[in-house]
Amino acid sequence: MHLFLSAGEPSGDQHAAHLLTELRRRDPSLKAVGYGGPDLAAAGQEQSFRLTDLAVMGIGAVLPHIKTFFSLRNRAAEYFRDQKPDAVVLVDFPGFHWHLAKAAKKAGVPVIYYLPPQMWAWAGWRVKKVRKYVDYLLCGLPFEPQWYADRGVSAEDGTPCDYVGHPFFDEAAAKQLDQTFLEERRGGRTVGVLPGSRNREVERNGPILAAAARRLSGLHPDVTFRVAAYQPAHADRCRELFAGIPNVEVCVERTSEIIELAECCLFVSGSVSLELFARRTPGAVVYCLPRWKYQFLSKLVADDDLNTITLPNLFAGEKLYPEFFPPGAEAREVTEIVRLVDNWLSAPASLAAVRGAIAAAADRTVRTGATAAAADAVLRAVGGSNAAATAEPVVETAAGTQAVVAPPPGPNALAARRAA
Repeated sequence: MHLFLSAGEPSGDQHAAHLLTELRRRDPSLKAVGYGGPDLAAAGQEQSFRLTDLAVMGIGAVLPHIKTFFSLRNRAAEYFRDQKPDAVVLVDFPGFHWHLAKAAKKAGVPVIYYLPPQMWAWAGWRVKKVRKYVDYLLCGLPFEPQWYADRGVSAEDGTPCDYVGHPFFDEAAAKQLDQTFLEERRGGRTVGVLPGSRNREVERNGPILAAAARRLSGLHPDVTFRVAAYQPAHADRCRELFAGIPNVEVCVERTSEIIELAECCLFVSGSVSLELFARRTPGAVVYCLPRWKYQFLSKLVADDDLNTITLPNLFAGEKLYPEFFPPGAEAREVTEIVRLVDNWLSAPASLAAVRGAIAAAADRTVRTGATAAAADAVLRAVGGSNAAATAEPVVETAAGTQAVVAPPPGPNALAARRAA
């Protein structure tokens, strides 16, 4: 089997790497090529470009790299035409991946979108691109298949869309924590600060997180604020932003350990919220935007009747993680965040109640087995191993029950639909 995989963000690279590992367990002869990051490369992808180095957001950040993006699209299009992989597997990163999907469509190569972009939160009109360029959706959130079906994306409409579960829960369960790091810091009080994995996220959200931490440190001098930086450059920037605040420790590649240690966290909206959920850690969600974009997106959310866009809240059906989407690090927004976290740190019973509600919801909804189910679905769809074609994908729940995922298309179904 021959697959072209592409992931452009650190979290997507991680999810895609675990998917590739599961695929290779089922089909050791599988050939995997494409774009990604260090995790995909370590999993055995023949990687022609490290796409995660271009994990940027917003037109202003994209423009300096536009020639590179076009070059990568053209290179992929040529590969699709000449090499005809059995399928293209895309993971999130929609801005660039729509172009890859379009190129694959033109070359007659089936497209599987694993963990599609959260169009139910922002700009739902992009669903027309799914109908036009995607052959099969593998969703990580339980409500997504119905959301897509309501908009003409379903097996009956020609584009199967199945829920396989979210791989972040697999990854959190399998993560081997650095016990030395944890033991050296146990006994003290920790508030985790998670500023995001993209440069722009750190720049946008860092100031408001630092402003909140500065005020909270005055109220709770016994608390250490541990900042989880994705890479050394982010750590350097965070040290600048948090300079002068007592009891701050900036750590690289210790996100899981900090979540595990923390009484609560201040964190940037994103898939990391699922790890907080899986580890039953309370937190406040922050996401700073330019004022014009904040007003524009607020209208989009209101139009879709969504009261939350934070993933654990959507899983649980209740607002377990309070959200702050301010247009900038202004005094009013910082005051609201500080008031909430100060209450948690000052009233152990209040924080324990929040943690208990999160734990109850996580026990009910957190499931492992998503990566295995996704691998089975991919192999079924493109006509992989006989075992994958006959196995019934299952997602294990935390409580030990089983939730059977809807069977994906049978062998060669995607290729047959393309040929038709």
